Amino acid sequence: MNQEQLRIMSGKKGFIAALDQSGGSTPKALKNYGIREDQYSNDEEMFNLVHEMRTRIITSPSFTSDHILAAILFENTMERKIGDKLTADYLWEEKGIIPILKVDKGLAEETDGVRLMKPIPGLDELLGRAVERHIFGTKMRSVIKQANPAGIKKIVDQQFEIGLRIAASGLVPILEPEIDIYSPDKAESEQIMKDETKKHLAELPEDTKLMFKLSIPDKHGFYSDLMKDSHVVRVVALSGGYSRQEANERLSRSPGLIASFSRALSEGLNANQTQGEFDRMLAQSIKEIYDASIT
Repeated sequence: MNQEQLRIMSGKKGFIAALDQSGGSTPKALKNYGIREDQYSNDEEMFNLVHEMRTRIITSPSFTSDHILAAILFENTMERKIGDKLTADYLWEEKGIIPILKVDKGLAEETDGVRLMKPIPGLDELLGRAVERHIFGTKMRSVIKQANPAGIKKIVDQQFEIGLRIAASGLVPILEPEIDIYSPDKAESEQIMKDETKKHLAELPEDTKLMFKLSIPDKHGFYSDLMKDSHVVRVVALSGGYSRQEANERLSRSPGLIASFSRALSEGLNANQTQGEFDRMLAQSIKEIYDASIT
């Protein structure tokens, strides 16, 4: 574990840029960026286009460590280069931004009001490559749809079980048990999820470090107790379907919670913009998300 990166992640002001759309979510990300599905004919062309989009974001003058602590990548991006450097090395060496890797393979079908992660075949091999590529940590997502105690327990158990494997490899896992913002009993789900999480935290080895990526809670300051736990490096928030403006407003009412936005970060960016237009729009997004993350 890179101790300088751990220090930055633990206490520096800023937010995490989520650039980890993969598989099924990639066409949607490209469409939002102004690239239609008929503009590419296979996965290779699609991933080339999305890497060009991410490269444009990462190399923008506004994408700096003044506001951004880390960027979440997916496996395909980790294996590609920006200029003559692998993406993770470019982020850290050229920008001072910490690289994080998405490791999950998507969601299983809903059972007991939740969607667990699909199995992650080859996880140990992937973690080995991540260490070789100078990745700091990982992220993996599952989703809670209803306040079903049995289902939520399965979600939290799975996140910690895999998270401990990741931590054993020397990486810092980000556990993401997302709660659907449209859930009719979201606040109840938040309480159940937090209670289950605290049980696991109480049983962790003293030197285990992890992070959480959570839906912005309905109750202000709801995750403050998780932030104080000695195992927890940082608690970050997903935008979860809110517009950037609403996500920022909600985030600013949760002290200590910082953003890890994907769609809300790239909102308004378009392939057809001039470089100047693109950079100005991205700079505005970054400033607004940063301001909401430090209140």
